[in-house]
Amino acid sequence: MLTLALDTTAEFGSMALLRDEVVVTETLLHAPDGFSGMLFERLDALLTREGLVPDDIDVFAAASGPGSFTGVRIGLAAAKGLAEVLGKAVIPISNLEALSRFGTAPLRATVLDARRGEVFAALYADDGKLVIEEQVIRFPHLMELLGERDFEWVSPHFEPFLPALVGTRLASLPVTVASRALAAVIGQIAVARMRGGDTGEPASVEANYVRRSDAELLWREAAL
Repeated sequence: MLTLALDTTAEFGSMALLRDEVVVTETLLHAPDGFSGMLFERLDALLTREGLVPDDIDVFAAASGPGSFTGVRIGLAAAKGLAEVLGKAVIPISNLEALSRFGTAPLRATVLDARRGEVFAALYADDGKLVIEEQVIRFPHLMELLGERDFEWVSPHFEPFLPALVGTRLASLPVTVASRALAAVIGQIAVARMRGGDTGEPASVEANYVRRSDAELLWREAAL
């Protein structure tokens, strides 16, 4: 099974090619101006380098968010569009779930900067099951929500949150700095889901924004 996995949800993204669970190649992408103008060029270069064409891919996987609204849409649309045209499977995977796979503890609190003084966060068990649902929350409130549990922090960039932990029990918990390249892990989760019976129907693919866009929030406020 050949899987092509994408993550375009932040300024630093990635793409990976897997044969079954084995990572053939993974490439870190940097798109400070967005991925719309370069994603398919980089995809074509990856496939050409590996001597493949799009129809050789069995499964397309993409990070479904949370993250940049535009970035999430670009990656999902690319994976879904290729799957629909080629008659292949497509599997959306949460970034927060992918981050949890970098941890080693029984419980793993995954954290991404959501800006505006908030974080995207969730608590996962080591088998990938959600213990606390994915949400956007202020970091001090997340600390309260996690309570007295013992867990491991997992984040690609945890330094900004360290001052809030000073003097608390949570400061003694381990921190794992995850890679910014999530595509390989996203691909491995997608392979496991396919083997678990997920059909990968393109019509079922949805974004995992967690937080509504500014446009939607303004529209809802105007309607009240």
